[in-house]
Amino acid sequence: MKAIIELTSWKTSQARAVRAAKRADAGKPVSADYHLDFDSMASLFSDITPARMQVIEASKQLGALSVYALAKAMGRNYSNVHRDVNKLLELELLARDENGKVYVPWKDVVLNVSLTGDSLAA
Repeated sequence: MKAIIELTSWKTSQARAVRAAKRADAGKPVSADYHLDFDSMASLFSDITPARMQVIEASKQLGALSVYALAKAMGRNYSNVHRDVNKLLELELLARDENGKVYVPWKDVVLNVSLTGDSLAA
């Protein structure tokens, strides 16, 4: 399972959800990938900042850690990492284990951005 972050229109997101629902209703397998869609570059880069991508990358490499240990390993201020972790938890790009440590629950995290605008035209 992977998390796919992408710039896409509401219509495209809705069509993907309808196709998945129809497959599930028909008893067919449905992709377990997690799609996080944004309708504008501004909203995508407001939520998925370079610092937050670094948190995802560090967490993926280091495994489950407390926010304090993650901040220390990254050489960043605890408060800033805490804020980034909370946003990433809200976006479901990070999760907490039974001990409260944060980790990346996805095999891979993919960021798809088309600069042609085709993804928003649909």
